[in-house]
Amino acid sequence: MSDDTLRVGAYEFASRLFVGTGKYPSLDVMQAAHLASGAQVVTVAIRRMHLDDKSGKTLVDYIERTKMTLLPNTAGCYTAKDAVLTAKLAREALGTDLIKVEVIGDPETLYPDTRETIAACEELVREGFTVLPYIIDDPVACKRLEEAGCAAVMPLAAPIGSGLGVCNPYSISIIKERANVPVIVDAGVGTASDATIAMELGVDALLMNTGIAAAADPVRMARAMKAAVEAGRDAFLAGRMAKRLYANASSPMENLIATKHAERA
Repeated sequence: MSDDTLRVGAYEFASRLFVGTGKYPSLDVMQAAHLASGAQVVTVAIRRMHLDDKSGKTLVDYIERTKMTLLPNTAGCYTAKDAVLTAKLAREALGTDLIKVEVIGDPETLYPDTRETIAACEELVREGFTVLPYIIDDPVACKRLEEAGCAAVMPLAAPIGSGLGVCNPYSISIIKERANVPVIVDAGVGTASDATIAMELGVDALLMNTGIAAAADPVRMARAMKAAVEAGRDAFLAGRMAKRLYANASSPMENLIATKHAERA
């Protein structure tokens, strides 16, 4: 699928799987899972980075930056003001204009605050960031974010860390149908079949963390997710067969009867 390039702003990626860095049993397991996933984008929560590791290493030291692009995020922010400040700190610390905007409105469901998210994105676009916002699976909100200048929209499939899969495929389909920027499904993917279903809807990429990190074998699950994303993308591009209410034989009787008549003649 080397000719199937994902373009986000000025960036290009061959892989359509983005991965995260939280909840792994160890940083070594995280690093191995990242490599197994084939991902080229890894998101990092700036507010949760520890800079006082006794080994002298930080989280970023376990990310293969020659192979992966860092996507810092504003996880833990509850206001547009905090998200903008966090994004600016990320740009200074990591030297990237990429930012995944998260502005949470409810600490229990971790659903985003749409109004604050849009406000943060508008300011960050003006500041020259390449903005990818995490947002509810709402076609109107996604359109507003696109109009604000976001390089992509990232609607949730289900609440963060829930593993429920794509709860509302119809909303995701509408978002994709109307979008002129990449649609990257973020949050809720729990296993490989969830990933394939999401990609078969036509979305451009998936971002997942807990589905890999919380698996009994994160490295093996990372390989499974890689294959699932590729299979779902291939199936979408191939175009599935039409659904039918009644059976449609693979070897139609009409052809068999015509063959028998020809043989008798």
